[in-house]
Amino acid sequence: MQASVSAIEYYLPERAISTEDLSAEFPEWSVAKIDEKTGIRDRHIAAPDECSSDLAVAAARKLFASGACRPEDIDFLLLCTQSPDYFLPTTACLVQDRLGIPTAAGAFDFNLGCSGFIYGLGIAQGLIASAQASKVLLLTAETYSKFMNPRDRSVRTIFGDAAAATLLEAQDAPAPFIGPFVYGTDGSGAPNLIVPAGGMRRPRAPETAIPAEDDNGNVRSPDDLFMNGAEIFNFTIEAVPKSVAALLKKASLTPADIDLFVFHQANRYMLEHLRKRLKIPPEKFQLSMAHCGNTVSSTIPIALKHAAEEGKLSPGTTMLLVGFGVGYSWGAAILRWK
Repeated sequence: MQASVSAIEYYLPERAISTEDLSAEFPEWSVAKIDEKTGIRDRHIAAPDECSSDLAVAAARKLFASGACRPEDIDFLLLCTQSPDYFLPTTACLVQDRLGIPTAAGAFDFNLGCSGFIYGLGIAQGLIASAQASKVLLLTAETYSKFMNPRDRSVRTIFGDAAAATLLEAQDAPAPFIGPFVYGTDGSGAPNLIVPAGGMRRPRAPETAIPAEDDNGNVRSPDDLFMNGAEIFNFTIEAVPKSVAALLKKASLTPADIDLFVFHQANRYMLEHLRKRLKIPPEKFQLSMAHCGNTVSSTIPIALKHAAEEGKLSPGTTMLLVGFGVGYSWGAAILRWK
């Protein structure tokens, strides 16, 4: 049996912060400058009492309402999040209960950021190929806004909250719809995208909440999200082209065989740099972040949903997906539309 992507839905919190709103908060950054760097018009922000499980449940309910399947059909639930409701219990268990997914289903969280959707596809495919599951609900959900200092424009202009629900089903087919995969990990880059305090290594304390201003005028404390944008850019420009080349070789494909390239929607500046370096025509390169920002593990499924709505996907469409970021962690996969 082969795993295939049968349906995708996503959910964005109600509140949105526009580029104009941010420019008003940070007058030294014009609307034009933010737009040029990020390509993002709006970022949706979870309410104070709205957590990753709430976004995940909302996305899943949209998928069920579409008629793709029913909660009782799901036999495995995967939840990718770096902003869980609690340290324990597993947020996937809370989601299973709220959605009415059978207690006979498996469920677990995995903590990955921008590469998480690729890893989730790999896990789901393995579960289906090994007959451990036939219908897998892959949820990606993040509320990075809860980690961000309001005075840190380096992250506030980029990240938004969201969740996506992707249904993967077993299909009797001679060739796989998903794969092959390539993965990568380089933990030496961990300090460049991190929330330093709040875990067991460095618990939150009064002193970790004290903010300081960096050389660029951004304010944050160890309790807040820190991103070294220059180092993340350097890592991406190094890792992504190598991953694309390795995946094409593994799949015995050429760039001309790929109908659509769907990369993690980090920001427009980075994506355009990658597109030009890889010599990908604009019409074969998906950009879908202007309305929601960088939603971490949900960017690729959101981009896939938009590609489908834009009429770019039809049975047999061959896509190359790449996720990359926090960890450092990256992954790439071939996806054939069913």
